[in-house]
Amino acid sequence: MGKAIAMDAGARIARFAAGFGRRQLTGAQCKVAYRALLDTVAVAAAGINEPAVTIVRDYVTRAGGGGPSRAWVTGERLAPESAALLNAVAAHVLDYDDVMTPMRAHVSATLVPALTALAGVREVTGGQYAAAFIAGFEVMAKFAHVMALDHYSKGWHSTSALGVLGTTTACAVLLGLDETQIVNALGLAVAQAAGSRENFGFMAKSFQAAQCAQAAVRAALLAQAGFDAAPTAIDGRYGYMSLYAGREDMGPALSQLGEGELEIVRTGLDVKKYPCCYALHRGLDALFTLRREHGLTLDAVERIDVLTSARGLEALITGEPLTGLEAKFSMPYALTVGLRDGAIDFAAFADAALALPEPHAWFDRIHVVEAAGPVLPRWTEIRLTLRDGRELALRVQVAHGDAPDPLTDDELTQKARDCFALAQLDMDAGAWSHRVLNMTDLALGEVLI
Repeated sequence: MGKAIAMDAGARIARFAAGFGRRQLTGAQCKVAYRALLDTVAVAAAGINEPAVTIVRDYVTRAGGGGPSRAWVTGERLAPESAALLNAVAAHVLDYDDVMTPMRAHVSATLVPALTALAGVREVTGGQYAAAFIAGFEVMAKFAHVMALDHYSKGWHSTSALGVLGTTTACAVLLGLDETQIVNALGLAVAQAAGSRENFGFMAKSFQAAQCAQAAVRAALLAQAGFDAAPTAIDGRYGYMSLYAGREDMGPALSQLGEGELEIVRTGLDVKKYPCCYALHRGLDALFTLRREHGLTLDAVERIDVLTSARGLEALITGEPLTGLEAKFSMPYALTVGLRDGAIDFAAFADAALALPEPHAWFDRIHVVEAAGPVLPRWTEIRLTLRDGRELALRVQVAHGDAPDPLTDDELTQKARDCFALAQLDMDAGAWSHRVLNMTDLALGEVLI
């Protein structure tokens, strides 16, 4: 027998993706994708009036409307790339969208806007959307397990710079591209991969996620039309793995694409309970548990010490925030407001909330340190020193909303209800959530708002 010919990364992904749309998926697998759509569209509704969204809406409208795709909530007709850009900015601007822990990134904020934008190009059922979403997630997760930690530590915004490979794969599956077209689409995705963590705390962070969704739509549509790219764009000498990663060998991971338990189940999605950076969630869960169990108030606490797993503070770039957007990346701010109010909601990150004296007066009482050791599993320990001399401590490894401890459907529906209320959207969140969670045979456009 002859020696097996090694396949390039793009060819491996293309072989997997070209047949994935015909795969029989379980109801549980599809439901993760449906829940992701529910959560992503809801948080986009909450962000619909944010300045970043208004600016992008004006921008895409001036660029020309009347296309086959639509903006969520407001309903403007737009070109697919414009719809993906606008909807993804809305989905990510509040930092309330879901994440994938190994990737250290948001996934549905790029996948869902890209796929719904393409639903304007061709008729798509809920089941077809789920297959495309799950295929894109599978590719993202394989790359994440191999190279995401160092990629992120170098300063790349993994949501966009890594996510574009999986989002483009998802678009290719939805459009039914063949293997050659998928390889070309991936090469065009590499040509557009970008995003810097330096932009965290600014409008540009949501733009980076949105540019990923837009780039994936562009790559898939151009490849469908015959535009080509290097077949070795991912793992060639000057390819993605050389420039964006550390030349890690993706071969073993990609050879397992679609094999065994799919990543949508094995890795899963972490859905946010609080509208702020995911790196804050374990600490907030620990704080609220201690506060509730011991009946604590802000005045009862003298000092807060925070210990996190290695690299647990990389995304928390803000010490003392000046704006509500910056506050979403500040551990001292979130803990102070959480201890004072017993909750963290949209109001906590309004610019007006930063004018109150307590958070700023408390910052020198909060001490945050990273532990040595492995990056995963991630955890956060909160230690409270009380004014009466007692010390209370709690370590949380799994936040409520994480894949091992997901929000219930009722909790997810309540999150949507809260998001619609913020947007002053007169809509029955319960009825809409039920339709989304049971959308298999419905046209995707029928469940969008």
